[in-house]
Amino acid sequence: MASQSKGLAARYALALYELADDQKALDDVAGDLTSLRQLLAESEEFVRLIRSPVLSRADQTKGVAALCDKFGANPLTTKFLGVLASNRRLFALPGIITAYLEELARRRGEVAAEVASAVALSEDEVQAVTDALRKVVGQKVSVNLTVDPSLIGGLIVRVGSRMIDSSLRTKLQRLQFAMKGVG
Repeated sequence: MASQSKGLAARYALALYELADDQKALDDVAGDLTSLRQLLAESEEFVRLIRSPVLSRADQTKGVAALCDKFGANPLTTKFLGVLASNRRLFALPGIITAYLEELARRRGEVAAEVASAVALSEDEVQAVTDALRKVVGQKVSVNLTVDPSLIGGLIVRVGSRMIDSSLRTKLQRLQFAMKGVG
C-alpha cells in the first residue's frame, strides 16, 4: 500500500510540476507547497481535513479553497488542491509535496537536505547551514527545515543517505550508554 501511495504521489507531483512549468509558476507553487508542509507539521485540524474519510468531497474542497484564499496561494495550487479533494486524494498531499520539491531540486541540479533543529532557526543561521552544506556537498542545496524540540539542542542533517547527528539528545544518550558500560 505504501508503494502505491508513493507512486500516486509521484504521478500527481509530476503533473503539478509540468503544469507549473507551463505557467511559469514553479517557484510560486513550491512556496505554496512549502507553506502547506509547515501547516501539516503544525496543525492537527489541517491533518484531519486531508485524512478524514468522514468529510465529504465538497467539505474538503471548501476547506482547502478557504485555506488557499487565506494564505494567498497561486491559482494553480488552489485548483490542484481542489482536484485532489474532488478525487479524494488529499491524503497523498504530504507525499506529493515531497515529490514535487524533490523533482524541482533535481531539475535545478540541487541536492535536497533535511535539517531538524530543537528551535526555529533565524535567517542568518539558515544561511550559515546552507552555505556549510554547499561547501561539503559541492553543489546547490535546498534545505527543508523542521523543528523537533526533543533534540534539546543541536542539529540533525540528512543529505541523501548521509546523516550527521549533532543533537544534544544523541550526545546525552551516548554518555548514558557509556556510563552504564563502566558500572
